[in-house]
Amino acid sequence: MVPSGIKWLTIAAITVAHTGAQAEDFDIGKSEFQSSCASCHGKDAKGKGPVSDQLKIPPPDLTTLTRNNNGVFPANAVYETIYGLKTISAHGNLEMPIWGYRFNPTMNLPHNVDPSYDVLDPSRELREVVVRTRILAVIDYLSRIQQK
Repeated sequence: MVPSGIKWLTIAAITVAHTGAQAEDFDIGKSEFQSSCASCHGKDAKGKGPVSDQLKIPPPDLTTLTRNNNGVFPANAVYETIYGLKTISAHGNLEMPIWGYRFNPTMNLPHNVDPSYDVLDPSRELREVVVRTRILAVIDYLSRIQQK
């Protein structure tokens, strides 16, 4: 018979190992894409999201960015597009991008990028870091789903 303490330690170790494996499987870039981009670009990023038929300009297939750029993933252009430096009329203007303020680090507007970060960082200097991290996660995800 296994002593009770060892039994509980074994169960705890198995639980922690299982939870760790689940955390490693979480794809933040995919999650960001699904929550902010998939409604137009589709879950598979091929431009056929649930609202794509209602748009005047059809969303592009984001899985062909590398192929359309001579085999090089255009990370900088994607960053500029999401951040708003590169104007895409379908995304809206900088004051009202289609995805709201999720990828906008503007600090002087009366909104919260994420209230939980505002609590941790009352100076709101963390907003830029959070926004850039979200954008880079989406870029990483898009770079991984490119067609060969």
